[in-house]
Amino acid sequence: MTYFLVYFIIGIFIALLFLNIYFRVKVFKYYKVLIQNRIEFGAPHILNRERLETEILTQYPSFRNEIIGFTDHIRKSIIIAACLVILITIMGLILRIL
Repeated sequence: MTYFLVYFIIGIFIALLFLNIYFRVKVFKYYKVLIQNRIEFGAPHILNRERLETEILTQYPSFRNEIIGFTDHIRKSIIIAACLVILITIMGLILRIL
């Protein structure tokens, strides 16, 4: 059982690494377009879709797809990474108990 948990935790770490690389490649495509066109917004806009639409998308309607793609990928990566970190923590706690 202990070996299974150790290998499972190692697998989750590897998944977290590949997740990071995958989303980094996806996000950089959008990020490059946004930076070249000097489109800037902060974390509150990424986390709050309504605020993004009212404050940023109205200013840059021609870059709507890039802005939404960028924010969606960032949001997804945060959620998946948080879930994997919580899973690693739970498995670590179980391993410590055993």
